[in-house]
Amino acid sequence: MLSKKTKYALKALGYLASCYGQGPILISEISEKKKIPIKFLETILLEMKQEGILDSKKGKGGGYFLAIHPKKITLARAIRMVGGPIALLPCVSLNFYEKCEDCDEVSCGLNKALQQTRDATLKILEKKTVAELIDEQDKRR
Repeated sequence: MLSKKTKYALKALGYLASCYGQGPILISEISEKKKIPIKFLETILLEMKQEGILDSKKGKGGGYFLAIHPKKITLARAIRMVGGPIALLPCVSLNFYEKCEDCDEVSCGLNKALQQTRDATLKILEKKTVAELIDEQDKRR
């Protein structure tokens, strides 16, 4: 299940994708349109800026904007950036692997099943992009 932080990050990215090329967007606008608590959103946007997905402009006419075209940011990248691993167990994670202390991965049926789940999920998330997160009402901007 996605954390609330990851869900908010994806909603914000979808909104920023709908505004791509239109200049910086105020945090207050994103917060209001996507119903994300502003203090939580500030933290999320700053984290995404540090990862190079977003950029910002200060002062009058300032705000946040996508630093990369929305069709070039995969959902897998966005989720990992904010939420961490996509795998349901650390022993099947590609980027956040940790060995389980209580089982043998070679013979563990749960490990095998969740590897297949991870692979199927990644196959989708690596093809889907932030551009596909644009809500219908935001397309009319």
